[in-house]
Amino acid sequence: MFSNRRIPAAAALAAAVSLALTGCSGGADSPAEPSGPVTLTWWHNGTTDPIKSIWAQVVADYQKAHPEVTIKGQPLQNEEFTTKVPLALQSNEPPDVYQSWGGGELASQATSGKVADLTDATKGWLSSVGKLAESWQVDGKQYGVPWEQHFVGFWYRKDLFAQAGVTAPPSTMDEFNAAVAKLKQAGITPIAVGGKDRWPDAFYWNYFALRACSADTLKQSVKAVKLEDPCWTKAGRDLQAFLATQPFQPGFTGTPAQQGAGSSAGLVANGKAAMELQGDWEPGTMSSLTEDKDLDSKVGWFPFPSVPGGAGDPAAVLGGGDGFSCTTRAVKACADFLQSLGSEPVQNQLAAKGAGLPMNASAAKSLKTESLKTVFDYGQKAPYLQMYFDKAFPTAVGAALNDAVADFFAGQGTPEGIVEAVNKAAAGDK
Repeated sequence: MFSNRRIPAAAALAAAVSLALTGCSGGADSPAEPSGPVTLTWWHNGTTDPIKSIWAQVVADYQKAHPEVTIKGQPLQNEEFTTKVPLALQSNEPPDVYQSWGGGELASQATSGKVADLTDATKGWLSSVGKLAESWQVDGKQYGVPWEQHFVGFWYRKDLFAQAGVTAPPSTMDEFNAAVAKLKQAGITPIAVGGKDRWPDAFYWNYFALRACSADTLKQSVKAVKLEDPCWTKAGRDLQAFLATQPFQPGFTGTPAQQGAGSSAGLVANGKAAMELQGDWEPGTMSSLTEDKDLDSKVGWFPFPSVPGGAGDPAAVLGGGDGFSCTTRAVKACADFLQSLGSEPVQNQLAAKGAGLPMNASAAKSLKTESLKTVFDYGQKAPYLQMYFDKAFPTAVGAALNDAVADFFAGQGTPEGIVEAVNKAAAGDK
């Protein structure tokens, strides 16, 4: 297990940002910057520890290093951003900094005219973020910056696998289905899913699409916002066959993903289900939903299995990143703050406390557990990374996809209907 390498946060962060944040400018076409002290309203999804406490410390450290800046953090549940951000961007007082996942969703937000073009303000340091930053570009302009990267796979209870006689994580769909059957025979719920929130359901269709479609087809279809290749229907049929095994907990359509001990994350955390398909944030989420202090030693990770008959690379990974975008009131101050989130002191805190996978490669050594290190290494070596489709597509199209998949999980619709829902939403979005 990796040690929790801790840095005196205030001193280290003050030194890092005072040296690093001197070269940013809002660009010639940016709105006039406010003179004097600046207050930034910051919407983020850090509603539970460890990330809630990390962000509180980051704010305290940043304000100590920058006494002219006040940051007012406002934690929101992850699911609230889909509705609250578009409404805020239509108002006269949107947040100065807000959680952003890039892709087509960010492109939709940028049409409001309220999202700041950060191209000039970040050009001195954006290269340190890496290639993932391109996902926060719209028409070649930078409208946000990622602060951590994510990869999705199965988190599982080693103890429950052993109890059911599952001796190794499955690598093929046949092995996976066999593991589900053994867990059910042992009286253990194989998989928890937060169907109430809908987006966790979509992870399954996303992954079956990654296994069914080639990388070229994935790229072309996302760019065109149109699903024409037969592989998209195959993804739905593969999902249909998987759902027929009935792998989920009773009443999964009404289960939230991350809120409370009865959520899908809580079920795994408390030993009520054996696994869950989720991102690398899952250990941090689970730790806040259980009294088990030994949870990290009981949890492992494995990638989504290979699926027969598809054109996709079996090692392709679903993921993306968490980032932040700025609105136009205080571009320089906002960009400076975003740069600080990528600094080694902050990235080390994120890694050491299990809050996510760092963008700053030098912080990878601080990752909290061997499982997180496994996820990080797998993602770095993956031949292809597909951003979650609900974020890669424009907002309305992504929402239509998630709704169609959730309905499919609930026994409504067809594999063809999922494809039709996406194409219909795309036609209406243009």
